[in-house]
Amino acid sequence: MQQTHSLLRDSDKLGLHLRGGYIYPIQQPATTTVESRQNPLGLIIALDENNEASGELFWDDGESTGELLLNRLQMNAVSSGYVDPNNLKFEEIKILGALQEITEVYVSLTGGGQISSPNITYYPSEKVAHLTGLQLELGRSYTIEWIQQQSINERFDCYPGIDPTREKCEQLGCVWDVSNNYFSKLIPSCYFISDNAFSVEEVEYSSSGLAANLILNSTNTRATDNYTAPISTLRLEVKYHTNSMLQFKIYDYQNARYEVPIQLNLPTSPTSTSEGRLYDVSVQKKPFGIQVRRKSTGTVVWDSQLPTFTFSDMFIQISTRLPSQYIYGFGENEHTPYRRDTNWRTFGMFTIDQSPADHLNSYGYHPFYMALEEDSNAHGVLLLNSNAMDVTLQPTPALTYRTIGGILDFYMVLGPTPELVVQEYTELIGRPVMPPYWSLGFQLCRYGYSNDSEIAQLVEEMKATQIPYDVQYVDIDHMERQLDFTLSPRFSGLPDLINKIKEEGMRFIIILDPTISGNETDYPPFSRGVDNDVFMKWPNSNDIIYSKVWPFLPNVQVNESLPEQTQIELYGAHAAFPDFLRNSTVEWWKREIVEFYNNPTDSSRSIKFDGLWIDMNEPATFMSAAFGGCRDEILNNPPYMPHLGSRSEGLTFESPCMEGQQYLPDGTPVRHYDVHCLYGWAQTRPTLEALQSVTRERGIVITRSTYPSSGRWAGHWLGDNAAAWDQLSKSIIGMMEFSLFGISYTGADICGFFYDSEYELCLRWMQLGSFYPYSRNHNQKGTRRQDPASWNSTFVDISRHVMNIRYTLLPYLYTLMHEAHVHGSTVVRPVLHEFAEEKVTWDIFEQFLWGPALLISPVMTPGAVTVNAYLPNARWYDYHTVTINVRGEYSVLSAPLEHINLHIRGGYILAWQEPANTTFFSRQNPMGLTAALNDSLLAEGQLYWDDGVRIGMYDVSRHHKIPSQV
Repeated sequence: MQQTHSLLRDSDKLGLHLRGGYIYPIQQPATTTVESRQNPLGLIIALDENNEASGELFWDDGESTGELLLNRLQMNAVSSGYVDPNNLKFEEIKILGALQEITEVYVSLTGGGQISSPNITYYPSEKVAHLTGLQLELGRSYTIEWIQQQSINERFDCYPGIDPTREKCEQLGCVWDVSNNYFSKLIPSCYFISDNAFSVEEVEYSSSGLAANLILNSTNTRATDNYTAPISTLRLEVKYHTNSMLQFKIYDYQNARYEVPIQLNLPTSPTSTSEGRLYDVSVQKKPFGIQVRRKSTGTVVWDSQLPTFTFSDMFIQISTRLPSQYIYGFGENEHTPYRRDTNWRTFGMFTIDQSPADHLNSYGYHPFYMALEEDSNAHGVLLLNSNAMDVTLQPTPALTYRTIGGILDFYMVLGPTPELVVQEYTELIGRPVMPPYWSLGFQLCRYGYSNDSEIAQLVEEMKATQIPYDVQYVDIDHMERQLDFTLSPRFSGLPDLINKIKEEGMRFIIILDPTISGNETDYPPFSRGVDNDVFMKWPNSNDIIYSKVWPFLPNVQVNESLPEQTQIELYGAHAAFPDFLRNSTVEWWKREIVEFYNNPTDSSRSIKFDGLWIDMNEPATFMSAAFGGCRDEILNNPPYMPHLGSRSEGLTFESPCMEGQQYLPDGTPVRHYDVHCLYGWAQTRPTLEALQSVTRERGIVITRSTYPSSGRWAGHWLGDNAAAWDQLSKSIIGMMEFSLFGISYTGADICGFFYDSEYELCLRWMQLGSFYPYSRNHNQKGTRRQDPASWNSTFVDISRHVMNIRYTLLPYLYTLMHEAHVHGSTVVRPVLHEFAEEKVTWDIFEQFLWGPALLISPVMTPGAVTVNAYLPNARWYDYHTVTINVRGEYSVLSAPLEHINLHIRGGYILAWQEPANTTFFSRQNPMGLTAALNDSLLAEGQLYWDDGVRIGMYDVSRHHKIPSQV
């Protein structure tokens, strides 16, 4: 087909194209032909549509031809009377257009004699096979044969739904073949053998991007119902926003679809230049695909010309090849190791009240990953979508996204270092919040305090231990029947207790849940909410959607001896869900927080909290769906149900009905189906704004459910973990992932939430938790006490020692928090971020860094008195002894029960301060600097310092730094 194309080329490139169907002899070049003619020869085989090519070589007085027939290359020496004085040989052959991987090659001399097989490298993105290690003498005849077949790793799942069968598979025009591989249960038995159904004819180019309409080949479509029938009116838009960030978006240009209502930090007009861009983008026309290539290395970092692409109303799917198997991110779900498993691993994303469990979707929704390329460059990709989704990673390497609504809106940042990837990503979604100084202190909480006297006693016991301790919490126990903005009679002394401990230099945080009981006769938060129309309703109705969450019914005698779930079933009230996307809800929520803080009708009952902990905001329910059931079967049980932990239960498992009506700030109606995963995100910002308006301080919000950009307003704890040894390493993985997601203030429940903790586990966890940015010990109702004062004197001594180290280093940690807030750098930093050139670091997840300079190597196993730690290739000083350690290798380090291994990196200066029992007093102590010299006997560092609480003191234009150099 004849077409005219405008080709954009860099100034250093010439437009050359090889015609398929021909074989091109090549020879390594030199400065003169006299020299080049002595260099090795090679062949480039460019296959045509029939998988054939032929060509000929004339060399002086000899002539050699070659023909490619199917999987055979015949090289015939037609005349071999000439003997080349340079003993020239063909050493490599390139085969262009090889649609399938070449797995075996056989080389033989014509007339007999097998020759050793060459090395085979296959580049699936380019469809090029490279045969090297050949020694084919000029003037002799050879037969080269190869086996070409689709690798199992090249299978892309054609039926990812529930219960695939041969019949279902073949109805979609795909192949059914059950593998006997070790991973056979994970490898798709139903896979594509044809291209995707979309193509492009004309591409519209501009200096700031490109665009094209997609054409649907209806004869190639695959669908089982109207909801998964491909849309034929799709458009691609690519925008080169900056030199290191681009966007590519696929949407329906005729019919408006839901798009995520989050404003990203994009330039008003693209600022990239052709010379400065780190990437090249090309559109593959038939079949359709997008390819993004890193300019400096030629590495293809995105290649979606794959058979999976489809775009329908309730099923959107796209795949891309990956430059390596080193993929990090996606969340929130628990997994080990830190690097994502690419052995056919599928996991879902949909916010739900799911305690951390292997690969199950949990509280947050983060469709962002970072990939390392084989040369240690890094890039990151965000899919801005909020519908239920799953992702499959396979050893091709490749990944496949499947989402059940919205559009495809991708943002790619090119780094090229891992740390720059995070900085560029947080520049896009918003920088992490700057926490107050006191929130970096040690914190205590538990679910199940019986009354305020128990908390008061705990505070006194902790003070007696002299363990640094800044913040005390209450869980929902302080509420009357778990009703927000109420105070139980058992906690009538809480206002005075809060005032007392604040006078002693401590702080206090309370919990709030989002749902509001509708069964009360005199409950202003509900009645005002009704007046302001803040609750989620059934569509086309004025009726509020109710489900069961925490609030209990009034005027009932609760039998607290019953299991908690039974109590909820018997006594659970009708709970309404505020729609935090609405402007009216935001104002109502702020007012309720202010009222509870001030209590204008009875100031003696005002609760002078310093921070807010928002829980259950996935949003969670304790009954699936709602009272009376749901009304829209297709939304609650969609045609494609992503791989969620509740896959067989539909989307309403422990969640509200998906047809719930919500409204964006501009009044646009949206379905809960589309915005469910934004619920916690929408609650977070107004919570912080209310907190700051009433306390007139910076404060801190801790949220359970998160979405990209939640870190702008809150920190996150890793949820209801268990008192188990494996949770130590998993907590490090969780913190490192949330560092990628732009949420710096993170940590896990020290000593575990569920089950009774035990002595050694809790002690090792106190050591590790002393280096969580968010350092809180918290556990479940009915379990044993696990605060440090509840154990023996040895436990107290060890806890005091390690917590004193934390408090000593708080100026350094606070500076890192400021760097994260201003520049987007990580606080809890994977070792690979600083030492990506050392490939061994790519798999390290039981050690981590604070910023660039402090390496933490905790004990993770019971009974261990040593730790096998990797010390990267730099000068390292033992924090405790100041001795210089080995570098660039693993080392077995002594780690008795009272010891955690810490190392300071040469070349850095760390600010410190003498510790005290609270940050209020430690901030008044003398400060110091530790200068750790590098091999050049140099070091530098910085300190950010302010009053620790005021709003705006940490603004980049007003910060105070102390650079140092030795």
